[in-house]
Amino acid sequence: MLTINVAVLLAVIVVLRLRRRTQARSRFDEKLTVVIVLALGVLIALTAVGQGILNVLGQLASGVTQASR
Repeated sequence: MLTINVAVLLAVIVVLRLRRRTQARSRFDEKLTVVIVLALGVLIALTAVGQGILNVLGQLASGVTQASR
């Protein structure tokens, strides 16, 4: 049996949706894409990779804050 990770499936859907031309998208399509991207973000945030990205961005933000003082 084939197991598909939901985060990978959502990432593929996002890439396919964003490849379309901007003029061809309706407001509903844009809103649906935003909802899908938010769901993907929540799924990624719960993983170890998501936590690593959060740590790197936090360190970068604190470095920028300290450099501006």
